[in-house]
Formats: sequence, C-alpha cells, structure tokens
Amino acid sequence: MIKFYQHNLALAFAVNEINANPQILPNVTLGFHIYDSYFDMKTTYHTTLGLLFKSQKFVPNYKCDSQKNLLAIIGGLDSQTSFHMAEILGLYKIPQVDDMCTGEERLENLPGAIFEMHMTGHSYSVYNAVYAIAYALKAMASSNSMDGKCVQLQHRQPWQGPPLSVCNDYCRPGSQKKMKEGEKFCCYNCAPCPEGKISSQKDMLDCVKCQENQYPNKDQTGCICKVTTFLSFEEPLGISLTVLAAFFPMITFLVLSTFIKHRDTPIVKANNRHITYILLVSLLLCFLCSLLFLGEPNNWTCSIRQTAFGIIFTVAVSCVLAKTTTVVVAFMATKPGSSMRKWVGKKLANSILLSCSLIQAAVCTVWLGTSPPFPDLDMQFLNREIIAECNEGSMVMFYIVLGYLGLLSLISLTVAFLARKLPDSFNEAKFITFSMLIFCSVWLSFIPTYLSTKGKYMVAVEIFSILASSAGLLACIFSPKCYLILLMPELNSREQLIRRKN
Repeated sequence: MIKFYQHNLALAFAVNEINANPQILPNVTLGFHIYDSYFDMKTTYHTTLGLLFKSQKFVPNYKCDSQKNLLAIIGGLDSQTSFHMAEILGLYKIPQVDDMCTGEERLENLPGAIFEMHMTGHSYSVYNAVYAIAYALKAMASSNSMDGKCVQLQHRQPWQGPPLSVCNDYCRPGSQKKMKEGEKFCCYNCAPCPEGKISSQKDMLDCVKCQENQYPNKDQTGCICKVTTFLSFEEPLGISLTVLAAFFPMITFLVLSTFIKHRDTPIVKANNRHITYILLVSLLLCFLCSLLFLGEPNNWTCSIRQTAFGIIFTVAVSCVLAKTTTVVVAFMATKPGSSMRKWVGKKLANSILLSCSLIQAAVCTVWLGTSPPFPDLDMQFLNREIIAECNEGSMVMFYIVLGYLGLLSLISLTVAFLARKLPDSFNEAKFITFSMLIFCSVWLSFIPTYLSTKGKYMVAVEIFSILASSAGLLACIFSPKCYLILLMPELNSREQLIRRKN
C-alpha cells in the first residue's frame, strides 16, 4: 500500500543520510531489513524469531551467522504487533525503551546493543527513530560501561508519539504537529487543535474528538462530561407553562359548570347542547395534555403525548365544524321545499364528529403500531449539553397527524366564514370564524418555529401553541355566551318567554 511504502522510504532515507554523515557514526555502516507482519500474530512471532536466530534454516535459539549484527528493532505500525514482538524479545532480555525517563531512557543489559523502538507508524516517526538509534549507538561507542547510565535518546512516549525532533520543541497539550513543507520529516510547527478536538499529551500527531457524551475544555487538553437537559417542571420556563396549563383547565371547568347549570336556557340549547359539552371537555383535555410534554421523556410520555394531542384536538375542531355546519344546514332547511330538513338535528352533528375523529384515531393507531415515538438522546446538536427528547419514530406519520388537523381547521374556518352573516339570533359563525382564524394562525406559525428550534425550546413552542390555540377557541366561542348567561339574565328570560308564546 502506498501509505506504508512511504514509511519504507523514510527508513531508507534516514539510514543513507546517517551513513553519509561521518559526524554521527564514523567507521560504522548501518543497514536494514524490512518485514511485513500482515497484521497476523503467527507471522509476527515467526518474523521476530527470524530476526534473532536465522541461518540457512530457521532454528530458534541457534545463531551461526554473526557477520550481520542486529543493533535495533523498530516495532510495527500498530501497538498490537509491537506487543507480540515484545513478548518474544522480552524472553531474551532484549531491552525496551522506558518512557518513565523524561527524555532519557535507561539502557540496561545490553547484549549486542539491541533496542526495541515502538513508533506510531508515521513516516517522520520512522525517520526520527533511526536517528534516535544512531545517537544512542554513538553514545554507547563513546562510553566504556553503560550499566546504570541514562543515554539521551530523541524519543518520548514510544506508544503515543514520535521522538523529539532536533529542530523542534515539544508541542504542548491542546495542540498538534503540523508538517513544514520543504523541510525534513522531523521538522514541524505546533498548531492549535481544531474546534471540538483535544490533545491531552505532548507532541501529539493529531488531535482527537471527545466521546459523544463529552466536550473539550477551554484549553482543549481534556474532555468534560455533557449535562443532560430537558424542559423540567422546576425551571422558570417549565413553571410558567405548568401554571398556564393548570389555570386554563380551571377556567374551562367553570365554563362547563355554568353551561350545565343553565342548560335549559335558549343560548345553551342552540346549536346542539351535547356538542357544546363535548367541545368544552375536549378543550379541558387539550390544556391538560400539554403537561405530557414537560419533564424527562420516558417510554410512556413519548408514545402517548403526540397521539393524545392529535386525537383530542381533532375532536375539538370536529365539534366546531359540526356546530358551524348545523347552523348552515338549519338555515338552508328553512327554505320552502328544501331537502335539507332531514339533516336538521343531532344526526348530522354526530356524524361529522364521529367520522372526523375516527379517521385521526386510525392514523394514530397505525403510527403507534408501526413506528411509535420513543425517548432518545441527541448528543450532537449542542456542544455542551445532551438533549433528552422524544424521537417521533416516523416523521411522516407525525406530519400526517398535523396535516389532517390543519385540513379540518381550514374547512371549519371556511364554513364559518361563509355562514357568518346568516340571520339567526344565536348564530355562532362570527365567533367561530374569529376563533378558527386564531387557531390556524397559531399552528401556521408553529411549524417553522418548531423546525428551527431544538431541545427544551422546541418542546416549549409546542406547549405554547397548544395552550394558545385552545385558549383562543375557549375565549372566542364561549366568552360571549358566558357574558349573556351571567351578566344579562333578563335577555334569557325574555327569549324564553317569547319562545313559550310562540
């Protein structure tokens, strides 16, 4: 492979350069042999033994050819290969470099001046390794006894980085080596680690990324564990939304109680009293379902919150559509010879409510049965935080639920707008038009905002949209009726008296 061939060239270049320089090893000529381990343990063991004991035939522990003296061994490109070599070399008391010395390595028990140099596999590491061996041999040649002495080797932390260059200082933690073009392999600059990476040791070749659940510290010398975040009930934003989610259900319950108490008044009876009750109950549940989005996501809340939201809101919008359609059909039935009279009453409203709700319920059932939402951790979006969120499972199903709800809303808005000027004492079309206009505006603005946010703020946007749209329906449809029921009771009595006379 080309990327390995360049290491061989670096070795040959360094040996030839040293042999050509009489100042380093005078009267000594270095040679080399290159063997391929094939990243195989058996081949590594066999080759290592062959370096130590090889004649015409391979016989371990037997040496008959001493003309070519083995002076040093540079390990494999990967640590596993070097470990296998060390197992063999250690049996024959062949010394290995001790990286506990700070720039100086102790040379003990030197039979034949053999070293084992474990390098990183990069070309300039091989180049520097040859020079380190040459200078060590030079130091040994100038000393009569090497026992108990430390020799200055241009090598540091053999398992983690290349040797110290003669033309550079160490690169500090938080930086990495950067080659100088046009100069020797051993010459380099120190460049800061790129954003998102760290180097925890000196003279590292490349900066490394932290694990997914960690991020670099300020100096880019180590990794710090990320904090898991979600929209909790304890933080200010969560508390505010919780208060709103608890306040509106109480208001809705009071409105429902008022309508039940005055159920025999003409205002409550108009446009299907039971549909009004269902609408108020569904709005009550809409407010309460927003609480499912708060707190740390789990299997139950993730699987139920979007489907509950979709079904409950569909029931509410279907009630609005049924009420508006009832007004239109009732007006059309008053015309002589109209065939719409058979649809006047509860039958039409119930059909609209049931059919529209069942369609959404079927979609949500398919969603839960095929690819349900589940709790998930997003470790990539934020640098210092892990986002605990609900993965929607199938985004297609999620958008189908939202799309169907949007379709019903637009139909309700259109029907209410067309019926807003129909002559009727209790015509709700004007108020329904305004309420559905608010409803559609909220959810149209929700989609781009939802897609542009992430984490707790994305959840907060959806909760706010639920509360705002539900509050719009409650206020626009029911506040005028509550005003008449509670503050103008004489109007109710007069209308009841007129109807009794008729």
